[in-house]
Amino acid sequence: MKNYLLIFISFYSLLTFSQKNQIEENYLLIKDDSIMKNFIELNEVILLPKIRFSNREKLVKYLILKRKTIKVYPYAKLASIRLDTLYSRLNNIKRKRSKKKYIKQIQRYYEGELTDELKKLTRTEGQILIKLINRQTDFTVFEVIKDLKRGFNAFIFNVTAKAFNLSLKETYSPLEVKEDYFIEDILQKAFQSGILEYSSPKKSIPDLFYLKKIWASKESKLK
Repeated sequence: MKNYLLIFISFYSLLTFSQKNQIEENYLLIKDDSIMKNFIELNEVILLPKIRFSNREKLVKYLILKRKTIKVYPYAKLASIRLDTLYSRLNNIKRKRSKKKYIKQIQRYYEGELTDELKKLTRTEGQILIKLINRQTDFTVFEVIKDLKRGFNAFIFNVTAKAFNLSLKETYSPLEVKEDYFIEDILQKAFQSGILEYSSPKKSIPDLFYLKKIWASKESKLK
């Protein structure tokens, strides 16, 4: 009888211990009460608004824009990081001559680092990159060149870019330009899905829900 009792107690203790572990694993104990952990530890997911296209042609254009945007965004992100580093170090250099020397060294380094890759971009990819650099830095490419190369060279760069139908003064305006709205939609969904790594833009960007509302209002007025 004692043996059966001992077995029962042992089994009951094991069962209780197992149940306790299971409770502690699946529940959060708070002052003699418990809440299921699953309801606390779920990651927040924001359901982004979906763009609906009236025909296949518009959808295909969006998908082409998506491919190009995802391709060039890392360059815009890198440009923002590089500029932050550049201006931070320039602020610590007191002598004007030393600043010029440092800028030339940086230009040679970055041109060697990126030129070969950037040459592979198409005209439309280059234009998207110019817009995204403005998104990430809140400067136009023209302003950056003008600041670093001082005036005349910036003018030459802008004229050269226009020969290829590119404007270095292009800004990123998802509220005014529908393509930019699509680009923002592509970026936000790529960040959420992990296709692109998020980097906070210097430029103030409205959220997608507001942008969708604005563009829906504009399109309804055109009907």
